[in-house]
Amino acid sequence: MSVHYPVRFSTRALLLACAAGALVPAAHAQEPVADDESSITVTGRRISQSSEAIGEDKVSNVVAVTRAALLSAPAGVSGLKMLEQLPGFNVQTDGALGLYEFGNSVQTRAFNLDQIGFVVDGIPTGRSDAFGGSPVFRYVDNENLGVVEASVGAGEVSLPSYSTLGPVVQYNSIAPQEEMGLFVSQSFGDFDMKRTFIRASTGQVGPFRAYVSRTKLDTDLWRGAGSVDREHWEAMVHADLGGDSWARFKFVSNKFFDYDSPSLGRAQYYSSTPDLGGKTGRDRGYIEVVPNTTQGFEPVAGGPAYSSGSYTYTYNLALNVRDDKLYGGTIHAGIADGMWAEATAYYEDKAGYGVSPDSYSNSRTQYLRQVAAGLPVNAPKGTQYGLSTVGGERYGLTAKLHWELGAHTIETGIWAEVDNYDRTQARFNTIDGSPASAPNLDDLVYLRRDYATERNTTQAFIRDRVALMDDSLIFDLGVKALHIDYRQTGYRDFNDYYRNAGTSAAPIWVAGWGPQTNNASYGDGFLPMAGILYKIDNQTQLFASYAENMALPKGMDDIFSVSLNSSAALVPAPAPERSKNFEAGIRTNQGQFYASLAGYYTKFKNRIQSISAILPGTTNVTETFFQNVGRVTAYGAEFSGTFKPTALNGLAYFNLNATYNIAKFKDDIVTATTTIATDGKYIPDSAKWVVNGGVTIEPASWLVGNFSGKYTSSRFSTFDNTPGSSVPGFTIFSAYVDIGDGFSLGPIKSMKARFNVDNIFDKDVLSFMFTSVTGDGFFRPQSPRTFQFTISGEI
Repeated sequence: MSVHYPVRFSTRALLLACAAGALVPAAHAQEPVADDESSITVTGRRISQSSEAIGEDKVSNVVAVTRAALLSAPAGVSGLKMLEQLPGFNVQTDGALGLYEFGNSVQTRAFNLDQIGFVVDGIPTGRSDAFGGSPVFRYVDNENLGVVEASVGAGEVSLPSYSTLGPVVQYNSIAPQEEMGLFVSQSFGDFDMKRTFIRASTGQVGPFRAYVSRTKLDTDLWRGAGSVDREHWEAMVHADLGGDSWARFKFVSNKFFDYDSPSLGRAQYYSSTPDLGGKTGRDRGYIEVVPNTTQGFEPVAGGPAYSSGSYTYTYNLALNVRDDKLYGGTIHAGIADGMWAEATAYYEDKAGYGVSPDSYSNSRTQYLRQVAAGLPVNAPKGTQYGLSTVGGERYGLTAKLHWELGAHTIETGIWAEVDNYDRTQARFNTIDGSPASAPNLDDLVYLRRDYATERNTTQAFIRDRVALMDDSLIFDLGVKALHIDYRQTGYRDFNDYYRNAGTSAAPIWVAGWGPQTNNASYGDGFLPMAGILYKIDNQTQLFASYAENMALPKGMDDIFSVSLNSSAALVPAPAPERSKNFEAGIRTNQGQFYASLAGYYTKFKNRIQSISAILPGTTNVTETFFQNVGRVTAYGAEFSGTFKPTALNGLAYFNLNATYNIAKFKDDIVTATTTIATDGKYIPDSAKWVVNGGVTIEPASWLVGNFSGKYTSSRFSTFDNTPGSSVPGFTIFSAYVDIGDGFSLGPIKSMKARFNVDNIFDKDVLSFMFTSVTGDGFFRPQSPRTFQFTISGEI
């Protein structure tokens, strides 16, 4: 289904026009946050930028993780795990740092990770899926961030994203400092974790100042064999161009290598029967390769060595490798008093691959079918090297014009992006069939996928902020137009390589449908946003907003990767996902506390879901495809506050973030063969309550300590809320101590040591979940108690 603009944009033409100096600037890339503290009301060494924390002067609920909180978190914490401190976000990650890329989930109101927009220094990050996307955690380090700001529900018309149905998160970096310096941080932790962070700053050199940083992290997996290796570079150059004008260049390189750990069924988690490595419960994990003579690993009768299915539980062939680079350049031009223009161009290069083992029996089945269909494949030798490659490039340009005209502040802009992506999936023999041996990429066993996709996106917006009554009453009115063209070309799945021309009882394997092309086009020229802000006094504000959003259907690659056996027909393009977001609230910044409270109601339709249906002409063979299946509504409240009572003389202050969220389906899932009762059921992985709070103490000038806890209430793992599919609620406690805060020794300044401990009481629960329509989901357990020690200093 396609809804088109009255006027169509050409993404490439728009990019070329903007690059050549078109007169309509567009989407805003914010100037980096300076490495200092904003003016605040409540003071403390772990409180900064209170106006940012509660979204002061915003017409929607905007909350933030400030720089002080970022620097108190465990060194190397992922960009998504940073969000768990904020109200409105239910974040579940694998490990204390959240580094496992396929173990991250985020729920906010009615939406999940795929329906949130992310922006880094004005650059949109694209889709968030770890396999081929641009997840934000590859492009940030907490030591280089000034603030992480989240618009939880209503969104912002000026921010570039084709994924968001309301929530948008901005990661804004610190600006290069004006003095030359070197900052070094060294961390050690459980599971042989070692992390080194170094940032060198040039200071002001003529009109320029710059920094470059490098992070190197190595750690073992907390369960099972394997390790994580991350090398991360960031660089920024800032140039003063005179007056209010400036320019900035940004570079990020992220190389990541890690081994997988298995997801667990509920029965596996609770079973007292050990896995192949002798582990039970949360400690189950892949093992190192063992000899053929080991019990349970003997060759299958009639098969070659390493043909036992147990070898798929070895870690050597379960890994992920990524090599991503991001380049960005921003020019901010002060045109006149109250008038400026800004443009950001960016380019991202993505490469990587994933490996998974495939059993001899499964590989042999596919091999026999494909060789019968005439494909150039070879017999399997043992355990297979399953290779999936990803690659591509993404480039775009945003531009924006800002004009203050009396009571009006007008902004207009445009964004254009091209995202090219390619994927292959095949199985190969290793040299001798052993998972411990090198792969032989000239020894193909079977083929599955080989396709390329292209997303062309254009977005335009205009917004007017009207300030009345001496800025006490503000109206914010805006509208955006969004258009996305999607194209996929190549081999979608098995049936494009081979298919069954016979019956399930008497199959006849013949050549498949061959490469196919899918196209979809989505657009809406009127996506409005309206907000109102009333300042009761200098400390307290009321706000309310309404916004409509449209997003590219999540998982488009998976949707169009369906290849039917019944015909070469392309699966129908789903309708775009849409949302309507209402919210209202109050925020205040007082002498002893600052806080924000918001209530919301969200409507979401055209939800995408995978469906299994009976293959025509059969009675028991199913095919899986994706379709729009219905609506979701969510309502609730979000609170964020910090309290520093004067009675304690600055000894301690308290913080609390609380979310109450009711998110339910409004329709059953109806297919040609069955109806799944989901109307009125809770959406899976959505917690009714998420409460995060703690106390920070400052007993001496050289000591800061914090103790905090996060409670997540029960969640269902299935769409139909199957009895027994609920995961009980749980609370995880964490703490840190900073010693020597601000201490100097000779040329070394700001020297300190920090101790972090995660999951203090070693809570053993299921946390992250892979959801299912019915039955039960699969899970990843909460990581055990984890210690980290960090020492840092600056020259």
